[in-house]
Amino acid sequence: MVTFAKMPELRLNLLTREWVIIQTERAKKPEEFRQRREKRYVPEVVESCPFCPGNENKTPPEIMRLPADGKWRVRVTPNKFAALLAEGERVRINEGLKHLVSGIGKHEVIIESAKHNVGLAQLGVEEIMDVLNVYKLRFTEVFKDPRVEHAIIFKNHGLASGTTIQHPHSQLIGTPVTPLQVRNRMDEAMRYFDNTGDCLVCAILRDEIKDGKRIILDTKHFVTFIPYAALSAFHTWIFPKRHAASFAFITDEEIEDLAYNLKMTLSKLYFGLDDPDFNYVVRSNGPFRFRSEYLHWYISIVPRLIQTAGFELGSGMYMNASIPEEVAAFMRGVKVS
Repeated sequence: MVTFAKMPELRLNLLTREWVIIQTERAKKPEEFRQRREKRYVPEVVESCPFCPGNENKTPPEIMRLPADGKWRVRVTPNKFAALLAEGERVRINEGLKHLVSGIGKHEVIIESAKHNVGLAQLGVEEIMDVLNVYKLRFTEVFKDPRVEHAIIFKNHGLASGTTIQHPHSQLIGTPVTPLQVRNRMDEAMRYFDNTGDCLVCAILRDEIKDGKRIILDTKHFVTFIPYAALSAFHTWIFPKRHAASFAFITDEEIEDLAYNLKMTLSKLYFGLDDPDFNYVVRSNGPFRFRSEYLHWYISIVPRLIQTAGFELGSGMYMNASIPEEVAAFMRGVKVS
């Protein structure tokens, strides 16, 4: 790999088609991103928390729970402050330069644990498997609604991520349109396939395994790594080794392996950086419309270690004050207790 000593590098992220300035001459050491937060006692159950056991009446009527009877481990409810309404007709209106679609869709909350004071980093692999199985069930179910064009599963952890409730939870939003970012990435994947006859994610996966410098975990079914052109410090991808267009096609064996990768990665962030705020997104197409050779689902984890500023907003380019190869080496070295 060609590098330029003591000179910034512009690396192209092939999945997003975004250029990233890797600030090699000003890069921080990975350990410098540690948050150094004051530890505060948080009880297992908080009386005022709407997601804690005993407060089930503080959320809209639940969609499902796991297990179905008795004490629950995972619950799914409609979001009380939904971005989109579940009831109504999908209507598109075009009036000259004004284009409108009615705000119909799905917005669900997946409560990941009955315990208020844990995150996925503290849960066991089997508990994370429960969460992932619920993701799969709800993701598949939401796409059965003909009004839903696209669905996103995401998690916000910590104030900088945009969350307002500490209790561990994820969200699923089904939208009546396909977002531009998603369409652009689909177009790039299709263009790469047309040019090469290969899936872009599969190609990146093979290249990263061969290179090895940015790998964090390499298990039977998944590879977790820092992208060559990571958009920000500790930006992490989890790629499935088996080609599949949709997360809905994940198998039971793959769910167990994914739970391990997610557990270990978030635990390494927790112990290595002192529980940073982060977002993660399951980037996937729907199970019914896309069974393609060029689309490949994956998970993106973005720790919120710095704020984007005017340059990023004005140019669409990112500045990364870390070196991906050094971050991966740091993550491999973090011991998880």
